[in-house]
Amino acid sequence: MFLTISTRGTAAHPATDLGFLLHKHPDKAQTFSTSYGTAHVLYPEADAERCTAALLLEVDTVALVRRGKGKGRGGAPDAALAQYVNDRPYAASSLLAVALSAVFSSALRGVCNARPERAAAPLPLRIEVPALPARGGPALVGRLFEPLGWAVTAEPVALDTEFPQWGDSRYVRLVLESETLTLAEALRHLYVLLPVLDDAKHYWVAPDEVDKLLRAGEGWLPTHPAQKLITSRYLSRRWSLTRQAMERLELVRLAEADDSEVESIDNAVEEETEAEERPAPLAVLRREAILAALRASGAARVLDLGCGQGQLVQELLRDVRFTEVVGVDVSVRALTIASRRLKLDRMGERQASRVQLLQGSLAYTDKRLKGYDAAVLSEVIEHLDLPRLPALEYAVFGHARPRTVLVTTPNVEYNVRWETLPAGHVRHGDHRFEWTREEFRAWAGTVAERHGYEVAFTPVGPDDPEVGPPTQMAVFHRHDDTRKELKAA
Repeated sequence: MFLTISTRGTAAHPATDLGFLLHKHPDKAQTFSTSYGTAHVLYPEADAERCTAALLLEVDTVALVRRGKGKGRGGAPDAALAQYVNDRPYAASSLLAVALSAVFSSALRGVCNARPERAAAPLPLRIEVPALPARGGPALVGRLFEPLGWAVTAEPVALDTEFPQWGDSRYVRLVLESETLTLAEALRHLYVLLPVLDDAKHYWVAPDEVDKLLRAGEGWLPTHPAQKLITSRYLSRRWSLTRQAMERLELVRLAEADDSEVESIDNAVEEETEAEERPAPLAVLRREAILAALRASGAARVLDLGCGQGQLVQELLRDVRFTEVVGVDVSVRALTIASRRLKLDRMGERQASRVQLLQGSLAYTDKRLKGYDAAVLSEVIEHLDLPRLPALEYAVFGHARPRTVLVTTPNVEYNVRWETLPAGHVRHGDHRFEWTREEFRAWAGTVAERHGYEVAFTPVGPDDPEVGPPTQMAVFHRHDDTRKELKAA
């Protein structure tokens, strides 16, 4: 895929200022890794009168197939060869839009400390895309770009020049020219409209795509005459997301028409005052307690056993001291949701090297889980039938044997404090049991003694003087590590 951005200059404002605005030096050819290939930035020409920056994206089609799992163009079940025979390495698409955002992220935001006045001023711009899929033809290209201040040339590409009777393909050679737009505005137009014209994305469209669209569309999308088409296509025609985006765009339009803030219009429900602020949910308190215990243990390589939808894995990845994070769950559906939550298909290579999601049962030994610093069993044991608990105990403490093991589980004594929980009921329909503090301590003590660990207990959540905390946590440390610490002291 190929795209060029050109500008003209004068003696007072040389065209090579484009290098400052893009944060890429014209005298260098630079290379950047992306999730699906390699992006190159180079300058075919760079002098005071004219400067051109080129973005070349080399797509790793094998990685795209392996990580895409049929998403985006070519993912239809009736297109069995589409993942192997396609235009993705050559034609501008969401792959190029994502690379554009990653490589020129500061320029996209209009940030340039070296030339702030140039970043805020319109530039004479010429943008060329040799091969652009346009589902809707040249007419749609003009319909999308012309209202934004572009002079548009969209030349149809023939299916085969040797056989003109075959007609035109769905591709166009695009040239955009403007004297009235800033570079940031131009990049935001491309970021949104390239995948809109292609009418496909190479990744799963999650709810956070609405925020991305509104950020990139700020200042132009609320008043664009093709707003509905742009929104629907950008969000892969997901009706619920499109409706949400359209509602928020309408608020922006009304606010601009009334010369007021969005918050002053969208005020049907009063915001809660600080005095009415709700306490942090128990799930958040639980993750905070787990993270604190892992940091105190010095663990770097961590297993999240029974990771579910990946909330804890996500928090662990935000802390660079955890160099390897592995989520394990028996549910393939849960792992799929976790993958979407973590955005594995768009994650940079460095971050992706820190995380794995594995399917497996904790009732069986698994050699993949050996050698880790710490393991977390957060709200897991109560989902097992009691006769299966010894199998989990051996798989984790007897076979995998991490230096530190954290186990959290509900404290059944605290259930009387839940006003909406009927007496005698467990907190979740899938819980096979819920233990008192005494029962949990007895089980944890036996496990520790049997497998050579020491154990301490930590309350999670408000520690009620009568019934204890809502969640109880056991922190196991392996004996051999404890002895080493004592010798070092």
